[in-house]
Amino acid sequence: MTKLFFASVSALALSSAAVAREAAPDQDPRWVDVITVTGQSALTSDQDAVILDLAPATAPDAAGLAARLPGAALVNNGALSGQVQYRGLYGARIAVRLDGQAFHSGGPNLMDPPLHYAPAPLLDRLEVTRGPAPVSQGPSLSAGVNAVFKHIDYAQTARPELQGDLTTVVRSVDESHAIGGVAGLAIDRQRFELLASTERGEDRDTPYGTLVGTGHERDVYGFGYGVRLAPRTELTADFRRQEGGPTGNPPFPMDIRFMDTSTSRLGLNTQWGGWGVSVSAEHARVDHAMNNFDLRPAPMPMRQRETLASSETVRFSLDADRAFQGGVARVGLDRADIRHDTTITNPMNPDFQVTPFPDVELARTGVYAEWEGPAAGYELYAGLRLDAHDAQAGEPRLGTALPMGPRMLALTFTRAERDWDDVTLDGLVRIARPVSDSVTMRGALARKSRVGGQVERYGWLPITASGGLADGNTYVGSLDLEPEVATSLEVGFDFANARAYLRPTAYVSWVEDYIQGVPAEPITPGVADTPLEMVSAMNGDPTPLRFSNVDARLYGLDADFGLVLTQAWRVDGVLTYMRGEREDVDNDLYRISPASLRLSATYQQAVWSVSLETLMVAEQDRVSRENNEAETPGHVLLNAYGHWDVSERVRLSAGVENLLDQPYRDHLGGYNRNAGLGVPVGERIPGAGAGAWLRMNARF
Repeated sequence: MTKLFFASVSALALSSAAVAREAAPDQDPRWVDVITVTGQSALTSDQDAVILDLAPATAPDAAGLAARLPGAALVNNGALSGQVQYRGLYGARIAVRLDGQAFHSGGPNLMDPPLHYAPAPLLDRLEVTRGPAPVSQGPSLSAGVNAVFKHIDYAQTARPELQGDLTTVVRSVDESHAIGGVAGLAIDRQRFELLASTERGEDRDTPYGTLVGTGHERDVYGFGYGVRLAPRTELTADFRRQEGGPTGNPPFPMDIRFMDTSTSRLGLNTQWGGWGVSVSAEHARVDHAMNNFDLRPAPMPMRQRETLASSETVRFSLDADRAFQGGVARVGLDRADIRHDTTITNPMNPDFQVTPFPDVELARTGVYAEWEGPAAGYELYAGLRLDAHDAQAGEPRLGTALPMGPRMLALTFTRAERDWDDVTLDGLVRIARPVSDSVTMRGALARKSRVGGQVERYGWLPITASGGLADGNTYVGSLDLEPEVATSLEVGFDFANARAYLRPTAYVSWVEDYIQGVPAEPITPGVADTPLEMVSAMNGDPTPLRFSNVDARLYGLDADFGLVLTQAWRVDGVLTYMRGEREDVDNDLYRISPASLRLSATYQQAVWSVSLETLMVAEQDRVSRENNEAETPGHVLLNAYGHWDVSERVRLSAGVENLLDQPYRDHLGGYNRNAGLGVPVGERIPGAGAGAWLRMNARF
């Protein structure tokens, strides 16, 4: 790693991150990092949160934007299926919301992780908490991510105002284009907006050749309405419909045929008895189909598969806050009910169908209380959360074409106790203390929890559905899974003056009952001498894994830093180092991002800037043996981008990623399962080649 970093120091003068620092609205800046997609002002010295005012438009997936933050990385499972990894944790372990709304994925392989529903033309910014998320954001083990969408503001007077925000993006690396935005009318007491976005992309180019079957399609439309019923009372209504078309997912055994999702929310904000009160009712419905023959070579008729999956989330919440003891106290109650169902079919054989996760119902009821404010010269946050969970699953349904092996496993599952319930307790304390005008010390101690999902608990049939792991292994669940409980400690400081800033954080997290795949039959692994192993071998893997509770530890160091050299020149950087280890056995956790360093330099004038950036990624040789994880070498990429403010309302941005067309394979990129991709099956999928992009944003 050291050689890789120092070999690239000469590129420092040619690099840029375009980082600005500004406090996020309504939140303590010590707790939140913010990436703005639309771009804001230049570097200032008196603001604490990070804004990337020139976030490169190198991919359609918004998860790649969050991956530019310290401690974060992108789990790239396809053009529209990326997940954010934060300090080694990803998937449901991160509390991801869309304009404050949270709902469950529609597919068992997490082809639609939350940021799948955040197309760039509609996105205003991504807010990412540093470290564990506040308890008010719900249960999770790690950071909170909120994708904030563009909206129309209320006008200042009763005279109607037309407002709008339009963004269009084109990219050469996948011949893609996207256009969309929001427009509407507003007066001082009402606002109405329409939103729409459409995007299409073709196969992605890499230095190794074109990846066939990696195109994408996504359309979104909806509306929003707000009315001020009184000076301190507002009623809001929002609806979004997203229709995803054929989209390649080479790390998975199938590709997206469609992903149709509707989300709606009603909200009421008011004042009552000295309390600020917010009430919301939310609904989301996902209908999803995926198959292994439309975007890749079709297997023989008996091996063709199409999976139909659905998910429905209904959520209610009540939150209240008021001034208390010099700070702000908040209390809340929320309830979420989720239903999942998945059916695997063979379009060539109507008698072949099976439900690997039959009629799963998950429910959670939670209460929380938190306070933040000054205390004896410190800035303090303290919160507690209690959640009651319950889950159940129906009986598997099998067509007449299913052989005896799956029928035996289905019978065992049917006879088992499938109802489950438990209670989890979360707590978080954050503390910060200014020690000078330019230095603030900070720390956090947390106990956070997460319960297993439908795949981890109720998967009775050994298939490659893994909740987004995309490692090619077959998995089954465990009905007796205990909740994951993470005890986390972090310390750091913020330094900022008129010329420089530095924000390092060291952290460690001990996770009791961490959920990971382990050998399903550890006594004679690789020998198909049980019904489970025999069925798994029929599905191509004689060594199935079972989601089980283990003990784990994650630790690392991340930081961002910068220096203003002259009135026009500045340099910035982001360092991320993380490790994930099993504590019960001598093994590493699966899919942990290698160390990386992003160094940059920017030349900025009043209405334009140019940036060059180098990303240095170390080799990753600390891999999970149980997941058959392959090592990856390090690599260095050079990127260039810039912007021009044509007017106060129009901005043009452009850039080139992987300027030198460097061949590389991202460690989190997954393994190829598409025989027609142009990369051997089982090899790690290569990263994108050299490609130019152009973005225009116009506001009126």
